Amino acid sequence: MTLEKKIIDLTVKAVNELYGASLDQASVTLQETRKEFEGQITVVTFPIVRFSKKSPEITGQEIGEYLQTNLEEIVAFNIIKGFLNLTISDEFWITQLNHSICKADFGKFPSNGRKVMVEYSSPNTNKPLHLGHVRNNLLGFSVAEILHASGYEVVKANLVNDRGIHICKSMLAWQLFGNGETPESSGLKGDHLVGKYYVVFDKEYKKQINDLVSQGVTEDEAKKTAPLIRQAQDMLLKWEAGDPDTIELWKKMNGWVYTGFDETYRKMGVDFDKYYYESDTYILGKDTIQEGLDKGVFFKKPDGSVWIDLTSDRLDEKLVLRADGTSVYMTQDLGTAELKHDDFQMDESIYVVGNEQDYHFKVLFLILDKLGKSWAKGLHHLSYGMVDLPSGKMKSREGTVVDADELIDEMVETARQRTEELGKVEGFSAEYKEELYRMIGLGALKYFLLKVEPKKRLLFDPQESIDFQGNTGPFIQYTHARIISVLSKASYSTAPTNEQRVSLTPLERELIVIQSKYPEILKAAAEDYSPALIANYVFELAKLYNKFYHEEPILKAEEDVKQFRLKLSAATAAIIKKGMGLLGIEVPDRM
Repeated sequence: MTLEKKIIDLTVKAVNELYGASLDQASVTLQETRKEFEGQITVVTFPIVRFSKKSPEITGQEIGEYLQTNLEEIVAFNIIKGFLNLTISDEFWITQLNHSICKADFGKFPSNGRKVMVEYSSPNTNKPLHLGHVRNNLLGFSVAEILHASGYEVVKANLVNDRGIHICKSMLAWQLFGNGETPESSGLKGDHLVGKYYVVFDKEYKKQINDLVSQGVTEDEAKKTAPLIRQAQDMLLKWEAGDPDTIELWKKMNGWVYTGFDETYRKMGVDFDKYYYESDTYILGKDTIQEGLDKGVFFKKPDGSVWIDLTSDRLDEKLVLRADGTSVYMTQDLGTAELKHDDFQMDESIYVVGNEQDYHFKVLFLILDKLGKSWAKGLHHLSYGMVDLPSGKMKSREGTVVDADELIDEMVETARQRTEELGKVEGFSAEYKEELYRMIGLGALKYFLLKVEPKKRLLFDPQESIDFQGNTGPFIQYTHARIISVLSKASYSTAPTNEQRVSLTPLERELIVIQSKYPEILKAAAEDYSPALIANYVFELAKLYNKFYHEEPILKAEEDVKQFRLKLSAATAAIIKKGMGLLGIEVPDRM
């Protein structure tokens, strides 16, 4: 039983014995004691006043005396208005360090028997991944890692948008203007090569529109009748009809893209257990539509199109199948949701998709619920905001979108420049330096994007992210390297020591208290699907350790104190490594 549970149980008992009243456990609120007051755990006494019929201060005094008398871990208390601040014994915190925090599996939850799918990335195969995809991938991967550490069986899924008119645009432009260019002949990554021809299509298409407008055609008509767009539409019809030449070209160019994507995913450090392809799933959903018609969930309009009326849910009417029987995105998503559940029978499914799709997912989940799909209750849209860059900070290949590969390369180069300016790499081998720059550059990028709550739009400043001070990845990485250096100098062994120690300095106690919170932070991050909780917790731990490092001697302390502080340091390094690992960030041993 945790200390918090003991305090809650005993508070309920105290109210019963002192005031003859029955208090629900859920009504007992515990908080972390504010830093300006003595204590570590605070009981909020306001809800108890209605039973005691006394002031919050007197109620707190009576409850405090009862708790201190009946719980050996509580050695003192103080009352500030309606808040009862409890001081927990040093023996308790030392035991926590020795028998819980220092264990290799500290913070890892046992299996909870539940399965969750996290779907992220979802790229289009007509262009490379960009900055928005980077946030998506890092969020999805981190949430999956957090859920896994929290006891879930996790399936990481990627639904690839590999069909449609936008894919045909790249294919047609390459066919017309590519002269057989390949990734090998051009020296370009496959996804960049295909993206190049998507841009070529747009450029040539605009030329044709302008030519038609100059001949007196309206702009709207020109957009519809320009030869290139008509050729692209014809190509899509051929693809849907299974034309062999079109399919062969599609497979070849998509193959280039997948090779490029794989390289970018490796650079980012993300992976997937299952790929779904829209070319396989776009025909799904029509059975679901018929099921909805049979159940009276959907209705047909006179033109034959199928709709759902969600006005009673304060939404609108939504098209789910066109009059000609062809799918819309909602049709496909209904079918794909069913396919994913049939494949894995997961209890929960998380869609990591930008906030511009909030309405779409609200409607999707509501429809599935109305269709009687019991698993619809476990669907969740992890909505995230856009990422902006300060203008002029980083050029992009096309001048509009920041390419993911370019961003990662520039981050590594910035890490190289900043680290060498600080002179922190003397004596390191050339190979280790390259690995270090990669770790720092990617760590800076990942931490900066993940420390902000997903729903918030954020401004990513590459220079600010690679700072060895403040709430940044490199600061936390440097703290880890500093601890490893201290442990190395002391030839520290992880064998249990200092069981006899009975008193702590305030900083030692504070460090153990924050270390002990790691499991509850992990649990909260899993419940909220929020890597930001982990990121900011690890920063606070690193910040506190640096204060401890500067104010409390470690290597020059008396032997028993030295060994205890080394253990405290080792525990801090282990939690930093675990926490950063959940964000997909590596921590170097030397820096």
